[in-house]
Amino acid sequence: MIKRSEIQKIAREYSDLTVGVLGSHSALEIMDGAKDENLQTLVVCQRGRETPYRRFSRISDEIIVVRKFKDILSSKVQERLRSSNTIIVPHRALTAYLGYGAVEDKFKVPLFGNRSLFQAEERSNKKNQYHLLERAKIRHPKIFKDERNIDRPVIVKIQEKKRRLERAFFTTSSYSDYKDKTENKIRKGLISRDALRFAIIEEYVIGTYFNFNYFHTPISEEVDFLGIERRLQTNLHDFVSLPAKQQLETNIELQNIEVGHTPASIRESLLEKVIAAGDKFVNAVKKEYPPGIIGPFSLQSVITRDLEIVVYDVSLRAPGNPILATTSPYTKYKYGTTFGVGRRIAMELKKAQQEGRIDEIVT
Repeated sequence: MIKRSEIQKIAREYSDLTVGVLGSHSALEIMDGAKDENLQTLVVCQRGRETPYRRFSRISDEIIVVRKFKDILSSKVQERLRSSNTIIVPHRALTAYLGYGAVEDKFKVPLFGNRSLFQAEERSNKKNQYHLLERAKIRHPKIFKDERNIDRPVIVKIQEKKRRLERAFFTTSSYSDYKDKTENKIRKGLISRDALRFAIIEEYVIGTYFNFNYFHTPISEEVDFLGIERRLQTNLHDFVSLPAKQQLETNIELQNIEVGHTPASIRESLLEKVIAAGDKFVNAVKKEYPPGIIGPFSLQSVITRDLEIVVYDVSLRAPGNPILATTSPYTKYKYGTTFGVGRRIAMELKKAQQEGRIDEIVT
């Protein structure tokens, strides 16, 4: 792990700030928010994938094109980032394409975020998201360690065989059905037998799905609740809009690949629970992964018919949901204007720079 003191020293020596990001996932949202706060932006793109950042040229002050995303780790690119006073805002693509080890040990550029925390998203990690939710006393779905004990609807979370960044989720409700479905998916080449050893079998909680988005850093006065969105997934949406008879007659594999987002709001009487969940989670992470959460995080949740929040997934970095930037009433309630995750990040970076506290929000 790169020493935090080394990163803090680099950040303290910056004469100005540039918000940097890898050209994928939520880069546009992050850069747009930075421009709203009059900060410089820089995006590192993989060759052949730079079109959106050239087309939306208002938000990209500098574009660095590399052969592969991993080339951001080269000494030449890292030096260029540091010489541009760049603080990288991490998102899922950064850890997915570079790997946790490289982000923690080889990327000597200031990150707006807790780089030791990102691995907690992985359910195979010892101090994973379930551990954090339990420490926060937030309910998560029951985990079945032995498939023979399946006694209710469950969702099996397993990695796809061909596309390593996608997960081949499927539902089942009994051990016999689990065996039938896994064997069928193995025959079709959708999953591998080896991947089954690392699959998570999680209770399928019935309710309404919400992704609750929050923000906090060590210099924040309190945890901000930024807003809510829901996922649009293929080939689930809009397959479920077909009449039930046609669904039963259509023999296709559902894959739940995230392709977009749609906004949502929640009834006002439930806001206290939503806000409390964010507060409890921040306090738990601070104890388990000092200095705690730096930046945005998301509690992907189900509201049950008993109006209980059950968190089934946690994002510990910038979420890929630009929909909040134009639809969240919750930022307007607090700040008087509607904005998304990108601008909230830029606001915090600007505040840290003005107060001489930039070293408190980088690792």
